[in-house]
Amino acid sequence: MSTFDVTSARSKFPALDQDQVFFDNAGGSQTLGGVIDSIHNYLCKTNVQLGASYVVGQKSNALYAAGYEAAAKYINASVDHIVLGSSTTQLYRNLSYALQFPEGSELIVSTIDHEANIASWVDLASRQKLTLKWWRPKTQENPKLEASDLQKLLSEKTVLVTCTHASNVLGTIHDIKGIAEAVHSVPGAMLCVDAVAYAPHRQIDVKDLGADFYAFSWYKVYGPHISMLYASSQGLQATKSLGHYFNGSTTLQEKLGLAGSCYELTASIPAVLEYFGDPKATWAAIEKHESELQTILLNYLNSRSDITICGEKDPDTKKRVSTISFLVKERRSQEVVEKVDAVSKGAMGIRWGCFYSVRLCEDDLGLGKDGVVRVSMVHYNTVEEAKKLIAIFDEVLGKL
Repeated sequence: MSTFDVTSARSKFPALDQDQVFFDNAGGSQTLGGVIDSIHNYLCKTNVQLGASYVVGQKSNALYAAGYEAAAKYINASVDHIVLGSSTTQLYRNLSYALQFPEGSELIVSTIDHEANIASWVDLASRQKLTLKWWRPKTQENPKLEASDLQKLLSEKTVLVTCTHASNVLGTIHDIKGIAEAVHSVPGAMLCVDAVAYAPHRQIDVKDLGADFYAFSWYKVYGPHISMLYASSQGLQATKSLGHYFNGSTTLQEKLGLAGSCYELTASIPAVLEYFGDPKATWAAIEKHESELQTILLNYLNSRSDITICGEKDPDTKKRVSTISFLVKERRSQEVVEKVDAVSKGAMGIRWGCFYSVRLCEDDLGLGKDGVVRVSMVHYNTVEEAKKLIAIFDEVLGKL
């Protein structure tokens, strides 16, 4: 797919051939047909333990290795610097047990992250008697993580800073390069970034970003239900091995993999890269299409006095991705979504809640467990679907 065409793109996703609009993509995208076929073929023809020298064993070894090579290529990294695992949550937990810091060192943790990039570090601080500092956005109006604010929290004792590339609730994109530069102004300090909500929308180059740890889930990026963690040279060196003593302990996979790289899912990752073709051209086309989608929805939401957008209100794709959350005056988020379900007869897939970003919703936005209404669009969604959703909102909320 060298140039973006929404009709062509949709034809590559079997799940889209039904009467269902998928606007819950931040929870998990639909899976490419090529990925599905790859998994089916692996299980039918090459489902054996790795490492064998017989014919099918050699094929399995090659498919698994090709999966790792494709995953590394996708983010412009070396194979030695990545590990695949069951979930981003699990990979961060593994990482937290592989890092060792002197007692009294300081961790700076963002409050607006998915809990996957919070809980492990809170636990690490407790286990190793580290000082935990919370990085909170300045305003409730449009919460953002700014490098200038981070500078006030950094000290010579800082060893790790964690944040999100884009919030899975707010959709706001953060300047990871700028944040990384600030973190690295402290000798030895490292940056850990959760990119789960960013990766479905933009091309990734970890070397350009400068983060020391960077993770996302392939099942949010049109692929299999598996996740990936990257470590820079500094990050890899700081990570001790959790693997068996008789195995290697040089690569990130050897250190943190713990047999979590499911064979058939790993082998299907090349199908994701095949779909994107010329990545630079494809991602540019995707960004342009998503710009149109989010502009349509944000213009509508901004026009209503009874709606408050949570996060960036500007549709500029340099500022946000097409995950859009909002509140409706004097309406519970659950009520709004359930009425959309009723009007659309379940065919319009949007969600309500906090989406594992409970600290953001409760502490930074001042909301309860009802959370927000979230519409999360990706490139295979259409302008017609966005307009259909707006018409349903008018019916549910009433025209103003």
